[in-house]
Amino acid sequence: MQEVMRRASRHRSVALAVVIAAALYVLVPFALRGNLYLMSLVVASLTIGGIAVAWALLGNLGGLISFGHAAFFGIGSYASAILVMKSGWPIFPAMLAGGICASLAAVLVLPALRLKGPYFALAVLAYAHIFRIVATEWKALTGGAGGIGSIPRFPVLLGFDFASKTGAYWIILSLVLAFALIHFYVRNSDYGLALRAMHDSEEATRAVGVNSLLLKAMMLFLSAFMTGMVGAFNAHYINFLEPDYAFSGLWTMLPIVAAIFGGYRTITGPLVGAVVVYLLDQLVFKAVMPIGHQIMLGAMLGAMILWNAGGLLPAIAGWWRRHRGPLAPHA
Repeated sequence: MQEVMRRASRHRSVALAVVIAAALYVLVPFALRGNLYLMSLVVASLTIGGIAVAWALLGNLGGLISFGHAAFFGIGSYASAILVMKSGWPIFPAMLAGGICASLAAVLVLPALRLKGPYFALAVLAYAHIFRIVATEWKALTGGAGGIGSIPRFPVLLGFDFASKTGAYWIILSLVLAFALIHFYVRNSDYGLALRAMHDSEEATRAVGVNSLLLKAMMLFLSAFMTGMVGAFNAHYINFLEPDYAFSGLWTMLPIVAAIFGGYRTITGPLVGAVVVYLLDQLVFKAVMPIGHQIMLGAMLGAMILWNAGGLLPAIAGWWRRHRGPLAPHA
């Protein structure tokens, strides 16, 4: 009986997710039609949300906290732009290749997997700094400090201009929803079960034959691929790249704030957190404090941690359970 109820709850959850996704594709462009500024803010928040989902996947399943996801973002950006501009690749295959290049670059991070806690985080931060220096000095390929301009925009397909704000919104929304779906299936797979068991006791999981280093590497490659894809999207969205921008620490800091605020141990929490944090920062905090408004982001994150260390979505789910009944699991 309990199994039947669980299956029914799972089917209801899937149906609700499909309805919400369909609403996001249709209602947001309809509500913001003509308001290019707000639409650009939503696209930017989803860009941060895509990195936040990737960062949370590595932290939640891989058990690894990274301070260097800007490296994967920058590599994906440059790889896609260079493939399109110098090799004539179509944009969407180049974006996929940008994600793959970011995963390949993550191979260089593999020696750091034996480190734990802040040591791994600092090691990845050092890798990000190295990649920024390489992009600055490799002028023949990246344009050096001057960067790359006039990066091709998204194409027109089936009569629709994907270079428009609505088109860019649909592309980045599709990416982040795909990332969330991948996170969901990995989390509920046998690999996800092994990864969660590894968090409790890595030595015990090794004793029963689980290759913990291999699992961590898989999560690192997957997280790097996702971040590289987001970087590739951003390159064709803003049409310009330079090393200090592509490898900026903001591409690590903002997603971390968003993931923790929204609930990095949930699947959709990092995405929700990114939208809430970025829109509040740009529409409210920036208006109140034009200079140094990021201070208010730190204060908001601190308040959230003190109120509910699990983040916004777990707090809402807890309130709902107390007053209405159980929410869908693993939201």
